[in-house]
Amino acid sequence: MGALLWLLIPVLAAIAATLYAGWVARTNRKSIGDVEELAGYTRFREAMERGHSKTDAAA
Repeated sequence: MGALLWLLIPVLAAIAATLYAGWVARTNRKSIGDVEELAGYTRFREAMERGHSKTDAAA
C-alpha cells in the first residue's frame, strides 16, 4: 500500500500541472500584446525607411 501512495504523488502532480497549464492558456487568449508589438514594429520599419530614403537622396 505504501508503494501505491508514493506513485500517487507524481500522478497528482501531473494532474495539477495539466490543470494549471490549461488555466494559464485560457487566460492568455485575450493577449493584446502581440497587436501592440506588431504596430510598434511597423512604426519602426516606417521610420527606418524614411531615414534611408533621406540619406539615399543626399548621396
